[in-house]
Amino acid sequence: MPTPDLAAALADIDTVFNGFASPTETGCERCLAPEETACLRTPYTRLPPDLLRRFVHKVPDHFEDHAAVMRRLLPQCARAMADGSPDGVGWEPHGLSRVDWPSWPTEQATAVEAFVLAWWQDVLTTPEPPYPVQDVFETCGSILRAMAPLLDRWEAHPVADTHLAGCADSWLYDLVTDHWPFTWWIRDDEASGVAELQSWLARHASYRLRAQGEEDLAIRARLVGLPYEERWNDPYWSRPSVTN
Repeated sequence: MPTPDLAAALADIDTVFNGFASPTETGCERCLAPEETACLRTPYTRLPPDLLRRFVHKVPDHFEDHAAVMRRLLPQCARAMADGSPDGVGWEPHGLSRVDWPSWPTEQATAVEAFVLAWWQDVLTTPEPPYPVQDVFETCGSILRAMAPLLDRWEAHPVADTHLAGCADSWLYDLVTDHWPFTWWIRDDEASGVAELQSWLARHASYRLRAQGEEDLAIRARLVGLPYEERWNDPYWSRPSVTN
């Protein structure tokens, strides 16, 4: 069951985007059959799950009006993301990360943002979410074009801290060498994103990891907050368990 906040956000998506369509959509004739594209011109109908996934992850130039397509798909797409039915989350860019939804009318933009944040918080408190938490983080961050709203909501909690350990284990290998740890979330300012995530892990994650018995992760989380030369001169790197 979704959290009350996620249930409310999904209901708002249903209300705000109810009946949307892309009435003049022709789609890419090489990739999409005419009857598939017709679904985008037809409101109030559900798409087969595989077709929904394909539409959500297609690059924008496959459509005449990609923003209209995403509005058409949002009610079904948001519920599918929340219940874990699409296969593509975390594997490739999400359609919402490729449209300028913050410029949509206020009611629409607010509904999108509220859904993304509610979905993220729901995942943080779910012991076994449908997708790896690092994939959800990358998806949400790419849609929001920011990680601060996600990090700000990553409060200490037994389940959230377990997810933090999994993410730290995935990210720290890249972060310790100042590399962007994400696969397909591309930012113009990756260096500032790296610094932001390093700083947050050093300030907020190290003690939470240590409390779980993740001593090595806790040390590496502390190290990524240090200047590069100081980081690599730390005695940690000369420990036998590290060098072996």
